[in-house]
Amino acid sequence: MSGTFAWIALFAFLAAFLNAIGILMVFRYREKAEKAMTYFMCFAAGVLISTPLMLTLPSAVEKNHHAGSMALGGFLFMFFSNRAIQHFTNKDALAFGITAAQGIAIHSFVDGVVYTVTFEVSILMGVLSAGGLVVHEFAEGVITYLVLIKGGISRKASMIYAFLLASLTTPLGAFVAYPFVRSLGGSTLGLLLGFVSGVLIYVSASHLLPEARDHRKHHSILAFLAGVAVASFIVVTHGH
Repeated sequence: MSGTFAWIALFAFLAAFLNAIGILMVFRYREKAEKAMTYFMCFAAGVLISTPLMLTLPSAVEKNHHAGSMALGGFLFMFFSNRAIQHFTNKDALAFGITAAQGIAIHSFVDGVVYTVTFEVSILMGVLSAGGLVVHEFAEGVITYLVLIKGGISRKASMIYAFLLASLTTPLGAFVAYPFVRSLGGSTLGLLLGFVSGVLIYVSASHLLPEARDHRKHHSILAFLAGVAVASFIVVTHGH
């Protein structure tokens, strides 16, 4: 168990670190950070759409045949929670910045929970799922900072709030979930893994890809396909 926890802690803090780097980069070099963000998002989208479809969801269904329904539940949970955030962000600029940042904080917390669930099943699944999420943490840090700036908050305050909301919430989610997840049986873990699969599919298909599409850059499709290829290669070679 201590080895599993070490992997969870490593990826949780790596996520927080990359998120913080994204915030610092956009604070100092906004144009370069926004350009790099697109490639990070496309690559992460490729990894995060491949991993649940090829590895996480099949494993969840193997543990519990109701996992597919839970995957739908995870997708719908993310869909409606994001709709709720969008509804409330139609107010003034400050409300937009604060509410969007709150949504990102919840999302980052859920990321931490995903790390714990996937590593509890297997190291391979944890590395692939958490690896894809870690890659998109850079972009998430950039986005959090920018929505706070859009809300009229000063640059320095936005940097601090973005770090607290987007960076620290991922390890917090992982460590809070760990004692609960490790006590679950295989069937219950299968349901939770199904839910996590739905979350990963939503993050990729409805969050990362549209964002990347709106900021088209040369070779962004190649970055997406590279993410698909890397995840597929690891899953296939592990299977053999």
